[in-house]
Amino acid sequence: MTTIFRNGQFFQSGIQGENHSFAECMVVDGAGKIAHVGSSADEQVAQAEAKGATKHDVGGRIVLPGFIDGHMHLLIMGQSLQKAGLEACQNFEDIRKVLKDFAAAHPSTSRIMAKGWMHFMTDGQALASMIDDIDTRPIFIDSKDLHSTWCNTAALDELGVQDMPDPEGGKIHRDENGKATGLLTEAAAVTIVWPHIAKVAPMEEKLAAVRGAIQAYNAVGYTGLIEMAMDENGWEVLQIFLKQEAPAMRFAVHWLIAPRKSEAENLAQVDRAIELNRRFNAETTPNCRVVGIKVIGDGIIDGCTAALTEPYTSNGATAEPVWSLEELGPVVKKADAAGLQCALHAIGDKTIKIAIDALEQNATPGRRHRIEHLELASLEDAARLGKLGITASIQAVHADPAILRAWPTLLGPKRCERAFAYTDFAQGGAVLALGSDAPTARTHRSRASTQRRRA
Repeated sequence: MTTIFRNGQFFQSGIQGENHSFAECMVVDGAGKIAHVGSSADEQVAQAEAKGATKHDVGGRIVLPGFIDGHMHLLIMGQSLQKAGLEACQNFEDIRKVLKDFAAAHPSTSRIMAKGWMHFMTDGQALASMIDDIDTRPIFIDSKDLHSTWCNTAALDELGVQDMPDPEGGKIHRDENGKATGLLTEAAAVTIVWPHIAKVAPMEEKLAAVRGAIQAYNAVGYTGLIEMAMDENGWEVLQIFLKQEAPAMRFAVHWLIAPRKSEAENLAQVDRAIELNRRFNAETTPNCRVVGIKVIGDGIIDGCTAALTEPYTSNGATAEPVWSLEELGPVVKKADAAGLQCALHAIGDKTIKIAIDALEQNATPGRRHRIEHLELASLEDAARLGKLGITASIQAVHADPAILRAWPTLLGPKRCERAFAYTDFAQGGAVLALGSDAPTARTHRSRASTQRRRA
């Protein structure tokens, strides 16, 4: 049934947002598509009325197009809604209390899952022995940035990591005797912990997580999500979900390319993304498309795993990019040749330069390739983004001062001045894509985007 919405302020503009204005009336056809935006006196409105369209008074409210989250993680976003939240904790004792209370309130769950831990809360320590006495069940604690997982001994045993080698680009932290101590970082978290949790969780639980994530987004006005690290586990869940339900949400998916030991293994993952793109695209499945690849180039500032051109100020530590330019180039080239969009995670200035170089040397201009996060870009590289047509995919909630307490110590005041150089990106002509990186941040917080204040 066609519906006429009247007495509203309906936003309209050109495709680039130019010449924007507000109209008073909107007509939506029986398929749910917007058929007309304009005045109640327009002929299209009269025709709809003559055919028996229903009428709805909006009451003068502003009506905007649905929001799109430009960078998020669907399954773990949904699962995070079921986890103990550590975001408000100030120290280790706070963490212990939250975990104990959560364990007591959930006696039948197989695992204790938590989220929101930040390194400063425990003075950078994350040992299994610190939390072994809280509960006998496996305990998995996600860092706020999702680049680390802190485990108790039961969780380490369940993962089977004691005799497992470090994955490419990741680390299973160990003591002087080679025994895993409780922390898995970077690719060890992404390629060991994430798939394990996704695998052991019952399908109904995972479907409920996806449903919960979509409901949370719909509740604050989102109708589109860009999933930024899809793997086989998450893809299976999403496809089953979409066969069972028809959510008010569209998905654009970037396939995660994990670092492997050989170029052939890396490119085989790109082949899988290409295969899926040929089957799931704008023509065949417009509501759920595989549009590109995601490559994680380094870690995070707080964990001293983001790759910088100069050592960290506080401890002299250095970190190398997960992918060298020589390793990343063929991946970008193959994906670009297949028409896929490349999304390259780069936080430290050293990795940002490699990401830009890889796109400049191996990608076709105009393909809307993007670099994710860009938290510490040099002045020179900030200017290169616009010149090369690279989208700056930013998550402004990460600029919240409340979560940057360690940065002045880790980087020193001079480098902190280069953090989150969004104005430089825009003035250099780069298109900015905004995302939440959920579940690392709430989906509806945007104050930090413009004011650099507590979100």
